[in-house]
Amino acid sequence: MSKIFLDKVFNKARSHYNWLDKKVDNKVLKALYNLIKNCPTSANSEPMRIIFLKSIKEKKKIKPFLSPGNVDKTMTAPVVAIIAYDIKFYNHLPKLFPHNLGMKKVLSNPPKKAETTAFRNSTLQGGYFILAARALGLDVGPMSGFNNAGVDKKFFPSGRFKSNFLCNLGYGDSSKLLKRLPRFKFSEVCKII
Repeated sequence: MSKIFLDKVFNKARSHYNWLDKKVDNKVLKALYNLIKNCPTSANSEPMRIIFLKSIKEKKKIKPFLSPGNVDKTMTAPVVAIIAYDIKFYNHLPKLFPHNLGMKKVLSNPPKKAETTAFRNSTLQGGYFILAARALGLDVGPMSGFNNAGVDKKFFPSGRFKSNFLCNLGYGDSSKLLKRLPRFKFSEVCKII
């Protein structure tokens, strides 16, 4: 594996909160989705749904739901992605998991199990989203400091989709990054038995 690629996606990649005034082409957003759609989820369920907010008008709709510390970094980002999940993802399993039609019943009952599965797998897909964005040359600023209920009411009024987290996308201003924060060592959090 290329050290340059590993640095780009992991070792030197940072969460960005300051953005260069450079637009993100829609082709890059489509390429981003086309990378992550091939990554694994439970029973190929793919519950993640994404709304990409690019225009100032659309970004203003999310502003009232942001924590105060997240307003500037979000409003100046070229793209704000709402990473959400479909609580009725299992309705698509006959298409996405056709060799085992019984999985629809397994993953849909009880409803709490379905929502937990949707949340868990959309979070997993959100991780793929971040790594794929970095691989494509974008910088990311994932965050959870927002009012989920407000975002859901505004962007998903049917109630079928629920917001998981937000991820700002663009080309970060590296000159404004803080020093990298500490990380645990392997021996502090891992065990081989």
